[in-house]
Amino acid sequence: MNEQLEQLKSKYKNTPLPDELDFVVKKAIKQSKKRHLGWMKNLVGVGAAAIILVTGINASPAFAKALSDVPLVGSLVKVLTFTELKVDEGTAKANIKVPAITNMENKTLEATLNNKYLEESKKLYSDFTAEMKELKKSGGGHTGVESGYEVKTDNDQILAIGRYVVNTVGSSSTTFKYDTIDKKNQLLISLPSLFKDDSYIRLISENIKDQMRHQMKADPDKTYWVDDKVNFESFESIAKDQSFYINNDGKLVISFDKYEVTPGYMGVVEFIIPTNVIADALVSNVYIK
Repeated sequence: MNEQLEQLKSKYKNTPLPDELDFVVKKAIKQSKKRHLGWMKNLVGVGAAAIILVTGINASPAFAKALSDVPLVGSLVKVLTFTELKVDEGTAKANIKVPAITNMENKTLEATLNNKYLEESKKLYSDFTAEMKELKKSGGGHTGVESGYEVKTDNDQILAIGRYVVNTVGSSSTTFKYDTIDKKNQLLISLPSLFKDDSYIRLISENIKDQMRHQMKADPDKTYWVDDKVNFESFESIAKDQSFYINNDGKLVISFDKYEVTPGYMGVVEFIIPTNVIADALVSNVYIK
């Protein structure tokens, strides 16, 4: 493990940061299974990384099912703490843990994700230190930030990493970003790539509103901004690229940041979407069970 960490540090130090690439799996391409070979040949020259990322799991439901039967690869893909940035000066505190993915066969995807995590953390640290200096100039004050990660899912098929940022001073805010990775096929999964078309937005949004209503009815301590157009802007719809991950049960989980659909005391909230609600809109059942 120490050797892997040193190799990773060396790579970060000596390799220029690549341009941010869009590793979103393409939406369903309606091609028959017979055309897959010719389609892949046409991609030769684009580069191995592009082929790995653009091919298949969503090329068609039939192909997705075929890939689900491929012997396990990537089962050793893991997440470790690459480094930790800490500051404790009494009224100014920072604790930023930087994750790193190891053992992916798709090294382009691995390097891009790891560089993204590193750059996000470096910016957090830079913003924090700049704010700390400004506070000192103005006579002092409190500032703080905490950032880290949670492995939400880690099974034979899926690795889901949640990265959180908590501003710990005053009216604290919490945000979560997720990356959901197909470990078998070395792909980064996007929310739109799971579905045939944009109908999922309405289906998921209506189910979440139903869940909000039922939760508030069952528990008076819970509050969601739904059906309330007087005091708050009522929740109407998820974003096309709403934060999400796939849990260990193969269920789609939609996440909202603190203050996004609730008062602050509710924190970050998640909704597990029943598969029967979205079944007809799914490209396949390879990921969502």
